[in-house]
Amino acid sequence: MQTALPPAVLDTPDGREADRILRSCVHCGFCTAVCPTYQLLGNEMDGPRGRIYLIKQLLEGQPAGSETRLHLDRCLTCRACEASCPSSTRYARLLDIGRERLEATVRRPPKERMTRRLLRLLLLRPLLLRTAIAAGRLAAPLLPRRLRLQLGRGRKGAVPPPVQGHRRMILLRGCAQPALAPEIDAAAIRLLSGLGISLEALPGSGCCGALSHHLGAVEEGRALARRNIECWSKALKDGAEGIIATASGCALHLREYDWVMRGSGEEGAAAGVAGSVVDLAALLLDEAGDCLRRRDGVPQRIAFQVPCTLQHGLGEAATVRRLLERAGFTLTEVREEHLCCGSAGSYSLLQPEIARSLLECKLAALEQGGAELIATANIGCLLHLRGDSRLPVRHWLELIELCPEGTGPGLS
Repeated sequence: MQTALPPAVLDTPDGREADRILRSCVHCGFCTAVCPTYQLLGNEMDGPRGRIYLIKQLLEGQPAGSETRLHLDRCLTCRACEASCPSSTRYARLLDIGRERLEATVRRPPKERMTRRLLRLLLLRPLLLRTAIAAGRLAAPLLPRRLRLQLGRGRKGAVPPPVQGHRRMILLRGCAQPALAPEIDAAAIRLLSGLGISLEALPGSGCCGALSHHLGAVEEGRALARRNIECWSKALKDGAEGIIATASGCALHLREYDWVMRGSGEEGAAAGVAGSVVDLAALLLDEAGDCLRRRDGVPQRIAFQVPCTLQHGLGEAATVRRLLERAGFTLTEVREEHLCCGSAGSYSLLQPEIARSLLECKLAALEQGGAELIATANIGCLLHLRGDSRLPVRHWLELIELCPEGTGPGLS
């Protein structure tokens, strides 16, 4: 793609990066074939190729307004386009640059600004979030069924005592997950404890910053990342083996901390943290070997909903599948597995009509194979699916356990 970015833009790191990304695009249109919003809406501007043109025009100084923002806001950032692109165009990075530029130059209407500010206020303050969730659960009989199911019952799960040993890893607690589904982290702690690894959430760390980043509060997101980088860098120097994030959305954001912190002078420390994020499924396969099995009471036939962050962002979907099969599960076939469920962080709250349409398609695909349970790898997807699913929805970590000593799937 030919570009004509002005010198004032090209003289910045983001401008040069955007120019490289734009020039890598060859207009082939392979991306539109896998884009959920293009498939749903049929509008060129609601597909990656159209959005690339909009960002190009924005960076070249052409007028941009509410129409440009509408089409960029409708992007799920699912990265299916990147996975299918023959030119390896870094669309997600271009979208970050375009959205940041647009936020700085075109002011949102007051209602939109307030909604986004309230979302950040609620989700980034654990006490406030827990209070809101507790109030919602108390009022559950009065709530719509979908919201009632999304709030859940808050199963905590059994957490083993601290492991006495030399091996330890860092746990990202996140923001929404500890309040809405604490059983997920409890499962990770239980499994790693069985392998002699202590999993610890460190004081001073917290939200990965993805929510702020994707809601346009870029500096807030960088401040949250900086806090984690400072805290975890010290722990990694002191012997922690790596960082575990049980939500694939958070894990992807951590892996890209060097990109998030670009231009700050802290890219080196950020890259050190990013490179220390562990693929938990791979770790369990390597460390547990054949000593993985289904937990008691969990059905054998399951559908695995692969979050976009896991398959297109991290590229780790196949590892989770291997782990589940090693533990004795039968995975049902899921058609159009590459398509997003519509959760996408706060997307389901900000673009509810599109998100609901995508959810209906995803649930139909997951339920058609005769599964008894849906497994996923991300808290946002779990809550989104749980609101409408006929089947129970659980994180894959909750479904497995280590075999008793001296046994295995074929021996127990």
